[in-house]
Amino acid sequence: MCRWAAYRGEPLYLEELVSSPAHSLIEQSHCATRAKTATNGDGFGIAWYADRPEPGRYRDILPAWSDCNLRSIARQIRSPLFLAHVRAATAGGTRRDNCHPFVHGHWSFMHNGQISGFERIRRAMEAMLGDELFHARTGTTDSELLFLLALELGLDTDPFGAMEKVIATVEDLSVEKSGNALVRFTAAFSNGRELFAVRYATDHKPPTLYAAPMGGKTGYCLVSEPLNDDVDAWAEIPDGSAVKVGGEGAQVSVFAPRREDEEAVRKLA
Repeated sequence: MCRWAAYRGEPLYLEELVSSPAHSLIEQSHCATRAKTATNGDGFGIAWYADRPEPGRYRDILPAWSDCNLRSIARQIRSPLFLAHVRAATAGGTRRDNCHPFVHGHWSFMHNGQISGFERIRRAMEAMLGDELFHARTGTTDSELLFLLALELGLDTDPFGAMEKVIATVEDLSVEKSGNALVRFTAAFSNGRELFAVRYATDHKPPTLYAAPMGGKTGYCLVSEPLNDDVDAWAEIPDGSAVKVGGEGAQVSVFAPRREDEEAVRKLA
């Protein structure tokens, strides 16, 4: 399983999450403590927002601990909103196109988790994409395909609603193709203004997610693992939760897969 960290608030140097803390993301790349695998050495990536609406991005297939450029970049880049990820591959080979975060337009996305039996439903998921988003796919991971499908289903207008539709679609396709479904999904994504995160699993065993205030009155950091030993500072986000970090700080709401028949019932109510 992968490890990631994301931040929105007053501008910070990326090193505040990526390299400086005692249990920084680079440290987690070879010594994760709250994951099934301690080593996350199948590449890394960072995406950050500055003066332009589209994020900057740097990815490589090297382990995060062995790339000297990453520490240098993290020390120099200062941003009010950024995502950082270290990868332990579950679907897709070790290549740059498969490293998170994924970006499209002003959106960025990274994921920790998996779709059980992904190969059986991949073609059906790809068939749901319009031409533009289908041709935007450059890698082979389930994560990138989840992101593109969310864009297809309305990520721009309703971020959490789109993700709820995506998860429902994946679960339904899995049941149709194999008779059962298992999705584990802890993800962070951003439109350059707000930071969003979701923690969900079909079996109620999602990858971990923690939050802590950082960088001013409304700033928050979202992480797979706490960055230091101050356990009281980090709140665990429950299974089935959606987190939005914006100008008013962090807000947590319920996240549940949304199907078309359920959507009709909601509108009637």
